[in-house]
Amino acid sequence: MGEVSGNDAAFARASRIIPGGVSSPVRAFGSVGGSPVFIARAAGPYVYDVDGREYVDLVGSWGPALLGHAHPEVVAAVQAAAARGLSFGAPTLAEAELAEAVRARVPLARKVRLVSTGTEACMTAVRLARGATGRDLLVKFAGCYHGHSDALLAAAGSGLATGGLPGSAGVTAAATAQTIVLPYNHADAIRALFAERGDEIAAVITEPAAANMGIVPPGPGFNAVLREVTAAHGALLIYDEVLTGFRVSASGWWGLEGGVEPDLFTFGKVVGGGMPLAALGGRADLMDLLAPLGPVYQAGTLSGNPLATAAGIATLRLADASVYARVDAAADRLAGEVTAAFTSAGVPHVLQRAGSLFSVFLGVDSPVRDYASAQRQDTGAFRAFFHAMLDAGVALPPSAYEAWFVSAAHDDAVLDRIVTALPSAATAAGAARST
Repeated sequence: MGEVSGNDAAFARASRIIPGGVSSPVRAFGSVGGSPVFIARAAGPYVYDVDGREYVDLVGSWGPALLGHAHPEVVAAVQAAAARGLSFGAPTLAEAELAEAVRARVPLARKVRLVSTGTEACMTAVRLARGATGRDLLVKFAGCYHGHSDALLAAAGSGLATGGLPGSAGVTAAATAQTIVLPYNHADAIRALFAERGDEIAAVITEPAAANMGIVPPGPGFNAVLREVTAAHGALLIYDEVLTGFRVSASGWWGLEGGVEPDLFTFGKVVGGGMPLAALGGRADLMDLLAPLGPVYQAGTLSGNPLATAAGIATLRLADASVYARVDAAADRLAGEVTAAFTSAGVPHVLQRAGSLFSVFLGVDSPVRDYASAQRQDTGAFRAFFHAMLDAGVALPPSAYEAWFVSAAHDDAVLDRIVTALPSAATAAGAARST
């Protein structure tokens, strides 16, 4: 028998005590097969596994590593905060400073509440919308992920609006009965629903550029339609920018898009600089409905944790125009090289972008505009591509339904390593294509 790798041994050890061996399901490599890579450390554009092997990283902790991993100034800010105390259960000025930094970038977020996770932010935004409107119904879109709170784990409907069906064991039908799922990018469906039930709907929650079914940008005018119909019927519009916020521009997707004014935003990932922190923000009259001022309850012992706020403040301070320019340039080059590699290998594909975020759908030859069309991709071909890239020292997101993340640390030399790996990996994908 061959020697067991450190990753295999680590996975076996973790599996004996942690369900599935991981603390979040996508890390288990379930959709690509094999044992997950256990990371020991990271620096800049690289991660290093427990065997000491170096990988060019295109996961970026699922978005927060905008500056690259372990940026010295962010690390120093966290170390200084840790020396002052890990958690107080009391307010700190750092919370106000980070909230002010969020509002400076997204002025529509007149007031901001800090929480610990994107799930909490979205759950609270929905509760706030229901409290503000006195209505019960929530509208979400198939393929958009807003965390794992019960009401937002409604399974995708197809075609016309459907009553929500639980997407997880343990989620009751009652918990999702007031969630309506519509197909993303279908303006007629949202108009028809509001024409029939508009006075019952508290809010529409959307990823303004979908990034959890692969990258599916909004069609022209789709977000404007959401604003139009919600405003006409007294419902709220919630932009879930947990992934896109402060990632695709200094002001997130809202800053790139222009013209649409949501009532509430949720933020995560970059806003915490890699630490457990998220936020919701929006109109002051709505936000003031949160306890202790108003009747909508939300609380958290670790909300606004001083280490997390230190990381977030440092990250937003450092993420200036030059950082976004470098990230955009890296995404431009890499997206072009990925397309060229698959074209050369004769693999049908569509690469889609939302600012610097992108993903590739293999085995399809027309734009992906909703979850149903995303599901037509060839995940077997992606599996082969993923492992070929991993073997070549490039760590991709371990799912065909995830975005790829570059950072300001992905310079030309780093990108050259990825480009070198692409042709043989694209060929492997072609050989594995479903027939």
